[in-house]
Amino acid sequence: MPASTAVPPPIPPGPPVPSVPPVLAEVVRSGFVEGRHRGSLVLLDADGGVELALGEVTVPVFPRSSNKPMQAAGVLRAGLDLAGERLALAAASHSGEPFHRDLVHKMLDEYGLDEGQLQCPPDLPLDAEERETYLASGAVRSRVTMNCSGKHTAMLAACALRDWPLDSYLDPAHPLQQLIHRGVEEAAGEPVAAVGTDGCGAPLMAITLTGLARAYRSFVLAAPDSPEHRVATAMRAHPEYVAGTRRPDTWLMRELPGTLSKMGAEAVQAVALPDGRALAFKVEDGGLRALGPVLARALRLMGVESPVVERIGRAPLMGGADEVGEIRAAF
Repeated sequence: MPASTAVPPPIPPGPPVPSVPPVLAEVVRSGFVEGRHRGSLVLLDADGGVELALGEVTVPVFPRSSNKPMQAAGVLRAGLDLAGERLALAAASHSGEPFHRDLVHKMLDEYGLDEGQLQCPPDLPLDAEERETYLASGAVRSRVTMNCSGKHTAMLAACALRDWPLDSYLDPAHPLQQLIHRGVEEAAGEPVAAVGTDGCGAPLMAITLTGLARAYRSFVLAAPDSPEHRVATAMRAHPEYVAGTRRPDTWLMRELPGTLSKMGAEAVQAVALPDGRALAFKVEDGGLRALGPVLARALRLMGVESPVVERIGRAPLMGGADEVGEIRAAF
């Protein structure tokens, strides 16, 4: 019999192969590059156009705590009247210093709530120096000490005000979380791509890095008295309540007036300058040690030159008691 001349059917294409993100930072020890951190970064110009894009800036990511300004705006939309330090704490990943813990307790008392109603997990202070002091005093993990306790307190207070259920305030279908969801989409200018659960238990909305930068830009350019303007004003006026006394977000907002800055877990960072320029990036492996050098380099590319940028960008490597290298930006 003659051999078959039938053409075999084409092999269907497999799933798309994701591109490898570019190297954003190098780990240099004794003159030897011993490691690299890859990631994606976007810079927006004052008109909101993309000035620089490295990696996958239109692929959704979980912004983690960089979403907190939008969550704080949501509790204002729900009718909660917060301002000053209290509103800054509602948008915070606080260090767990005494003034943070004291204000959370005051807010719980003011709204007739108690620590047991918070659904964030018990934790130790986020700041390493404060953690040592805290443990030395004999204190133990608590929900108030957890870095998201200000946000959770504000969420509970908003629900109490609206007579919404308190025990399910973290359910993505809860009226408050639906309000926040819509606010994230409006600020980012794009639909939420996925909803997950953050480390504190709250719903977490995925957007692109470009959308995240747009959201921060919208906050610094927001109309007076809008929820976004109120949040940005409180954060910039009280940055130590957003982060802590030894944190880059605090230094940046304090030393560069008008700047809005918030980091998130897994090495996410978003910043907007007062003229509407903005940036957002994510280090692919979540390496927080790369965050400062990458942020400093991005700010320099935007023309920001300041001692605080130098301070944020410095990430020395030690060999014994000596400085033998650094983590440095590679773009």
